[in-house]
Amino acid sequence: MRKNLYSILAVFLICTSLFVLAGCSANQNPLTGTEWNLSGWSLSSLNPLDFTITAKFTKEEISGNSGINNYSGIYKLGSNDAFTVGQISGTLMAGPEPAMRAEGAYLTLLGQANSYKVVDGKLILYDEGGNESLIFDEATK
Repeated sequence: MRKNLYSILAVFLICTSLFVLAGCSANQNPLTGTEWNLSGWSLSSLNPLDFTITAKFTKEEISGNSGINNYSGIYKLGSNDAFTVGQISGTLMAGPEPAMRAEGAYLTLLGQANSYKVVDGKLILYDEGGNESLIFDEATK
């Protein structure tokens, strides 16, 4: 009888551990610790490769260079690849007119991002209509 009780307890502990581990891995943020360089976008006729536009992710914050200025803000991931960015703050330097337009386009599209996917070394942000809006290549470290 005691042996059966120990067996049941062991199975219970193993199952509980598996559920806890599965829950922990499901809550991991795949963007944490990643860095990206903007390589494409949908809004502007400017080539994003002509500017230094980057995104770096911690568990809750996105930061980088938006063409001229450094920026940072809070972002959240949700179910079904949902992606939202809160208010962005940044430095207030001026630069050449094309870079200022590129920065404005980037920050607009970033603010409108609604979902994301990471595919083949690329981070793709999508707008509310499901259209690709920002495409990043993984930064080499």
